[in-house]
Amino acid sequence: RWYEKIAVSYTGQLSNSITTKEDRLFHSNLIRDWRNGMQHNIPITASFTVLDYINVTPSFNFTDRMYTNKIMRSWDVVKQREVGDTIYGFNNVYNWNVSISANTKFYGMWIPNRKLFGDKIQAIRHVLSPSITFSYAPDFSSRRYGYYDSYLKTDADGNVSYVEYSPYQSSLYGAPGKGRTGNVTFSLGNNLEMKLKSEDDSTGFKKISLIDKLNLTMSYNMAAKVHPLSDLRAELTLKLWKNYTFNLNAVFASYAYDLDANGMPYVGNRTLWGMGKFGRFQGMSQNISYTLNPEKIKKLFGGGGDDNKDKKHKDDEGIDTNIESNIDDKMIEGQRGARRKSGGGMAETDEDGYMKYSMPWTLTFGYGITMRENTDVKKFNYRTMRFPYMFSQTLNVTGNLRISDGWNISFTSGYDFDARKISLTTASLQRDLHCFNMSCSVVLAPHPSYNFTFRANASTLTDALKYDKRSGGTSAVQWY
Repeated sequence: RWYEKIAVSYTGQLSNSITTKEDRLFHSNLIRDWRNGMQHNIPITASFTVLDYINVTPSFNFTDRMYTNKIMRSWDVVKQREVGDTIYGFNNVYNWNVSISANTKFYGMWIPNRKLFGDKIQAIRHVLSPSITFSYAPDFSSRRYGYYDSYLKTDADGNVSYVEYSPYQSSLYGAPGKGRTGNVTFSLGNNLEMKLKSEDDSTGFKKISLIDKLNLTMSYNMAAKVHPLSDLRAELTLKLWKNYTFNLNAVFASYAYDLDANGMPYVGNRTLWGMGKFGRFQGMSQNISYTLNPEKIKKLFGGGGDDNKDKKHKDDEGIDTNIESNIDDKMIEGQRGARRKSGGGMAETDEDGYMKYSMPWTLTFGYGITMRENTDVKKFNYRTMRFPYMFSQTLNVTGNLRISDGWNISFTSGYDFDARKISLTTASLQRDLHCFNMSCSVVLAPHPSYNFTFRANASTLTDALKYDKRSGGTSAVQWY
């Protein structure tokens, strides 16, 4: 039945928080001193099939916020500063949006000529996945909702300006966004695979991914008065080999540059597509990472057997080892070692009865490069109406060491080639205490700080049963 395809869910949040001194905590007023609020989320979704091949998914989302106060703001001309007046009472703030999407798949198969290509390549399949989505949300900054207000600001020089604000912008769950939206989003996905003969596979064939993913996305905002057409975003994913996937993201601008009355370049209202040109390439980003662990070291330099074949302890909460990943299975098992119940928690021993020495570790190196436009006006090319490109590079290093079951040490650092200095460097120590988790992290550079946390592992208690101690943003940490 059609109504069985409709799903309705509800999520509610009630929060009270206060920042105060210990001796003032029990003398505080729940309404005036505490930040409190309640939020309700009600998403309604459905999924239908039209003409047997088109999947249509409508959705409606409703969010409601309840506050016990609001802050009305004004400008003090004498003191030249903004002042707030807190008004207590029940306040209800809501917003909603609706969307509908349609998608389908087209399959194309190409069988090579046997006389030209032989019988090694069986077929090449191309999967085309177009989709279109329409979403709408009204302008909740409109006066009739009452979620936004304004005041006149007069500075010391007598200049008058108009300041718009929301009385609920400092509340726990904020205020609805400004502006009406009516987006139509177009997306086109591509997947290309090749089927080969293989003696290694039991079926006699194997599939090779030529293009794992090539997605093109663009949207049009019917409610926007300026630049309604978005940029074209492209995403490319290639599986070059088993343990490495190549990802590339690129952006192509839709609007061409124009010159103002002073000859300065700016993004105009003419689209490059309307001029018969392809979108202006704005830049791309690419990240490459590789993880080292003891197993990979053995494979690279030889020696060592596969100890995972006859593993005695299995963790039902562990990761799926059939998935291609850089995650170290032993590291994940060690993080859950204190929770393991099988075997009575006894350590694993070798054939002579001695405890097996095992200290799994991982070391991940990541390199990222970003290409983008250098929007320095002095470097603008008036002949091609383009800005030159500039590159930025980063190098990241992440390590993890399990010194025993439940004890983990990790660190993160890197190097910024543009700034020519060490990037954010952190080190952390984690202890799994079965029902509780204790962790301590230290930021070593560029601004030293620390954070100590002790909390329950149960998801229902993790926010209620916890202890946090951290250095403040203004208090410097002195190392002795």
